[in-house]
Amino acid sequence: MPRALIVDDDFGVQESLRMLLKEECDVMVARNVDEALARLDEAVPDLILLDLVMPGRNGMDLLRDIFADGAKIPVIVLTATQTVATAVEAMKLGAVDYLTKPFEVDALRLKVRRVFERRALEDEVARLRGEIAQRTQLGGIIGRCEPMQALFRTIERVAPSRANVLVTGESGSGKELVARALHASGSRAAGPFVAVNCAAIPESLIEAQLFGNEPGAFTDARERRIGKFEAAAGGTLFLDEIGELALPVQPKLLRTLQERIIERVGGNESIEVDVRIVAATNRDLTQDVARGRFRSDLYYRIHVVEIAVPPLRERRADIRLLAQRFLERSRAAEGRGPLRIAPETLAILERYDWPGNVRELENAIERAVALAEGDVLSPDGLPEAITRAAQVDGLREAVRTGRVGIDDAVARFERELLQEALEAAGWNQTRTAERLGITRRLLKLKMDRHGLCAPTRA
Repeated sequence: MPRALIVDDDFGVQESLRMLLKEECDVMVARNVDEALARLDEAVPDLILLDLVMPGRNGMDLLRDIFADGAKIPVIVLTATQTVATAVEAMKLGAVDYLTKPFEVDALRLKVRRVFERRALEDEVARLRGEIAQRTQLGGIIGRCEPMQALFRTIERVAPSRANVLVTGESGSGKELVARALHASGSRAAGPFVAVNCAAIPESLIEAQLFGNEPGAFTDARERRIGKFEAAAGGTLFLDEIGELALPVQPKLLRTLQERIIERVGGNESIEVDVRIVAATNRDLTQDVARGRFRSDLYYRIHVVEIAVPPLRERRADIRLLAQRFLERSRAAEGRGPLRIAPETLAILERYDWPGNVRELENAIERAVALAEGDVLSPDGLPEAITRAAQVDGLREAVRTGRVGIDDAVARFERELLQEALEAAGWNQTRTAERLGITRRLLKLKMDRHGLCAPTRA
């Protein structure tokens, strides 16, 4: 329930207002300016009903104090009929309305309700703005941390433009999702989104794939074929892994981007194309340009705007959110009942560095769902590489923070390394010693020190 502060030196007025408003709000009272300031220190009300004429410091003084501090508390001033001019002056200072004494009950309740309704609306707008500022999804991209919020803002700024965009980032970080979000958020959303993986098409076919071909252009070309540029007309063409594009094709792509025309393979007709280009790469194209693997003029043509997608290890705060989304998706696909991620499993996920980024996390959750027994995803369902790496990372953090001594950490690491090597060699000590580059005698000493012995066979 909203809260109102009544500031009036007349006890009768205080009680009258308290009774009239008890259905509308919680009521606090103050007899003078000093008491009012004390009440404001205790709690900020949603409305102040303020008498302008009081002994000592008056209501105008309190108004000045309130608004000098930058407070945005609605104030309705109470004034006698003969001092309406003073009430108008109070509204110039920031009061939202005034009532003349003696006031009508219905008029009072109406003004108070309007203030509370406006306050509730402002709070809702602020809440929605906060949600937009901290939203967790744009298109298919999920993220709450600041790097992802910055990415969302960049996508929204760039989407309406016709400028070519280069999306950079590690494999599995979500570059195609960024391209799709650019398309869906822009003026071409009603047009097609056509994706081409430049690394997946043989060099001999990439030109025909992009630009199409006429009958007889090459062996087995029996009919005219529309290329990806024509298929994407009015929409977006996404050139994934553009760094793998063969050098002989790059000049023709450059000409298309410059002149917005294509010629099908085996044809002479110039065909105008209206497409927006979004390219993506996990390579450092500036190094490829320096080494002659990628044309500099093509690089600058596609690199009008660059959007860098952060790797998952730089947005660890999103791992929990992503894992939960992938869990729900996998659970629904598998037809499983409610599932939850065990706290120790989440701890491992949040420690791991994720070289395969979001794609690796999604695969790990899918595996854990498939192997889950009961309603909990335990660490046993995660790939061994993740659990072992997380253990090493956790040990490193424990040493860094002083929870584990360096000697103890080295001993734990040596034991894990020895056990992995012995298991890989079937607990054959000779082969294990050879692989580790130590003598069999030294290996046996270390095994005894760590209490390692071959498992007994049933």
